Amino acid sequence: MASLDTDRSNLIALLDFHVEAGVDVVLDETPHDRFAEVDLPPAVRETFGETRRDVLSAPRPELRREPLPSREAPPEPRPAAPRTFGSSASAKPEEAAIDARAKAAETKSLDELEALLRDFEGCGLRFTAKNLVFADGNPEARVMFVGEAPGADEDRVGKPFMGRSGQLLDRMMAAVGLDRTSSYIANIVPWRPPGNRNPTPQEVAICRPFIERQIALVNPAVLVCLGAPSTQTLTGTKDGILRARGRFFPYALPDGREIRALATLHPAYLLRQPVQKRLAWRDFRALRAALDAAT
Repeated sequence: MASLDTDRSNLIALLDFHVEAGVDVVLDETPHDRFAEVDLPPAVRETFGETRRDVLSAPRPELRREPLPSREAPPEPRPAAPRTFGSSASAKPEEAAIDARAKAAETKSLDELEALLRDFEGCGLRFTAKNLVFADGNPEARVMFVGEAPGADEDRVGKPFMGRSGQLLDRMMAAVGLDRTSSYIANIVPWRPPGNRNPTPQEVAICRPFIERQIALVNPAVLVCLGAPSTQTLTGTKDGILRARGRFFPYALPDGREIRALATLHPAYLLRQPVQKRLAWRDFRALRAALDAAT
C-alpha cells in the first residue's frame, strides 16, 4: 500500500513538473522529434504537407523590393541650449560665489536674506531640495548654533535639526539651560544635498557668504560650530573635529569685532558614537560658562 501511495505521489509530482514547464496538452503516449520526421510516407506528405525540416530547408522565393518614394531629408536637429538656472548660475562656481557675496552684502535684515535665498539660483542644490532650510529659533539669542546641511526631515519641514539629531541637540541645550527660544540655529548650506551626501566644496563656497551674513545679522555673543564642516568653514582650521572640539576660535565680524566660536561634535556623530557624548558634555559646560561670563 505504501508503494502505491509512493508511485501516486511521484506521478503527481511529475505532472506538476510538466505543468510548471508549460506542458498543458498530451498528444501522444511518447514524445516525438518533429524536426527529425523527414522520411514520412508519401500519403502522409500529401495529406499533412511538408515537415518542418523540409520547409526550413526549402529555397525561399526571391522577394522584390520596390524603391521607396523619395522625400526630403529631415532637417538636422539643433543642439539643445545648455540649461541655466537664472542670472546667478554660472559654469564656474567661483563666479557664483562672487555673485552670492555681492548679493548677501546688500541685505539689511534676516527677512531680506531669506527672501534672497528663496530666489537665488546660483546653487544647484536649490533645484533638488524640497524646501529652503533657513533657520529656527530666536534671532535675538545670544548663542547661535551652525551645522553643516539639512537632512531629509529638515528638508521636509523647512527648519534645521528636526530629526533624531535635532532631538538630541534639544536635550543637549536643555542640559545647560537653553532651548530654541533662547538659541538661533542654522546651517552653512541651507538646502539638502541629494541623498544626504556631503556638500561639495564648490557648494559650500557658494553658500558661505549667506551664512556669514546671517551670523553678522544675528550678532550672537557665542557661535557654536557643530561638526567638522561647520568648524573648518567658519574658523579656517584644518584640524579634525576631535582635535578642534572644546576650543574657542576668534570669529571676525564685518565691522571688525570678534566673537568666540566654540567647536563641538555634531549630534548626528554622537548618535553613531554615543561614547563621545562625554566630550560634548564638556563642550556644552564650556559654552554655559562663556555665556555666563559674557552677561
